[in-house]
Amino acid sequence: MKLAIASDHGGFALKQDILQHYAQYQWLDLGTYSEESVDYPDYAQKMADAIRSKQAELGILVCGTGIGISIAANRCKGIRAALLYSVEAARLAKEHNNANVLVFGGRTMKPADVFSFIDAFMAAEFAGERHQRRLDKIETVE
Repeated sequence: MKLAIASDHGGFALKQDILQHYAQYQWLDLGTYSEESVDYPDYAQKMADAIRSKQAELGILVCGTGIGISIAANRCKGIRAALLYSVEAARLAKEHNNANVLVFGGRTMKPADVFSFIDAFMAAEFAGERHQRRLDKIETVE
């Protein structure tokens, strides 16, 4: 599976931790590449472009809290970004929402917790059926 990852300056350190911890995956690193100040909407857009063009199957975004970058990502057609804050939320983001972008807060989350959220998401399967009907409705308003 090819994954894309991007962050702003507030998420840079956590992005690097994720890349190191999950070195077994093939990554498309969309930046940023330092802690120099940048604008998170730019990286949300890069992620949306990578997912829609099928350069990656799944994306991870990180900003200071995860809030801003998830708002920006969810404004992009075809993106279902989920700000994950627990193992249960991570599992349900896959089972019910078939999220294609996982979002984390670099200044508000511990790497070990983030790793457990990623693991839970990756182990889950989309449940389909009634959940697909709901995702189809989201697409009609995009």
